[in-house]
Amino acid sequence: MTPNLWRAGLSLPLTFLLLAVPEAAARALSEGPAQASPLERSGSAAGRVYYVDGREGDDDAPGTSPGKAWRSLDRASSARLRPGDTLLLRRGGRWKGTLTLRGKGTAARHITVGSYGRGARPKISGRDGDCVVVEGSYWRISDLRASDCGWGGFRIDGRHNDLWDVYADRNVAGVWVTERGSHNVIRDSQMIGNDRMSVDDSEPDNDSGAFGVLLNGDDNSVIGNLIVGSYASSRDYVSDGAAVEVYDGDRNLVAHNVARDNETFTELGHSPGGTAKGNLFANNVVTSGEKRGSFLITRGSGHAVGPVTGTVAVNNSVYLPARETIGVSCADGCSAKILRLRNNAIKVGGVLGFEDGSGIDDAGGVYDGRSTGIKLGHRSIREDPGFRSRHDLRLRPGAAAIGQGVPLGPSWYGGAGLAHDAAGRAIPRSRNPDAGAYQY
Repeated sequence: MTPNLWRAGLSLPLTFLLLAVPEAAARALSEGPAQASPLERSGSAAGRVYYVDGREGDDDAPGTSPGKAWRSLDRASSARLRPGDTLLLRRGGRWKGTLTLRGKGTAARHITVGSYGRGARPKISGRDGDCVVVEGSYWRISDLRASDCGWGGFRIDGRHNDLWDVYADRNVAGVWVTERGSHNVIRDSQMIGNDRMSVDDSEPDNDSGAFGVLLNGDDNSVIGNLIVGSYASSRDYVSDGAAVEVYDGDRNLVAHNVARDNETFTELGHSPGGTAKGNLFANNVVTSGEKRGSFLITRGSGHAVGPVTGTVAVNNSVYLPARETIGVSCADGCSAKILRLRNNAIKVGGVLGFEDGSGIDDAGGVYDGRSTGIKLGHRSIREDPGFRSRHDLRLRPGAAAIGQGVPLGPSWYGGAGLAHDAAGRAIPRSRNPDAGAYQY
């Protein structure tokens, strides 16, 4: 869904620790620690615990202990889990098919899914469908890996679900929140190499795919994740993909994520008659070594998938050194009603930004690029932000971004609990903060 800019010539503490994690380490993280899961150690005081073992289990067993575990995903999917219950898959196990989670927990008593035993995290794969489908509400899901699935690794159709420490790779979408999915949280997880296209054909301007996270629903939060390699070749756009794609989703929060080597960090649009309004992007760290890429792409009313109104991006740090890159694109009727930028630190080797209206840069930005079509707002400057390196976007001594931002209240960051930088330091409100995701 990336617009053809090139043809037009416009061609949490955990977050900090993941900033420069090498690929070998990322592979190790997909397996998880070789120790008992916290869920296994603590059990479930509130409800029943069921076990699934893909090698030694038996679907005719009661499933109530590791020695009496179920075997298949079908049996686990058919279990009538109640609030407070727990479903544990054996570490080192591999399944092909779909795990469907249908029950309903409550705000006080979630239904929990995790792992037990030792070894690599449980892996679910298979091109016949999405691998983990969450149809119910108030589920808490962790420790699982969804790899090389039919479309989505994790598909969330329900409400008030919590995905944390999951791993998704080799999918069209690592995590897909459908139009029915709302008030869900995807946090402290890894979406690595979700580089497949769902559409890549000869019909013009319709290619789509390679999403770390795809948000079609409203009021969801994507916080503290590592998203790498959402990048695929495309007949229409040369390359396509997004760390976080928003299409028809309203009021989503995307904060404190580390994104590396994605085609774009975020792209927004909506279907005819739909909306994608009020989405917030705060304190994300975005780098790429790819030849092409962008930070944020959105549209006004003149575009087929616009207007996308009320997008806000604050205190993000972006470094895209290649020449075929663009920082921000707001086309086809852009204005401050479409996009507001505050306190961002963006350095690109290509086009810094494009707006065909005016007013998207609100205040406090520090920008560096070969050319720009954005009018700078209050306290915004065009200068090298002063990142330590192309991979480490903390600020070096004397950096131009230090003290260049404007004070903002917690609501700008998604609430008081998120009013801190990418290393966990509080963002000052009594003085001018630094531009970008890191306070010096």
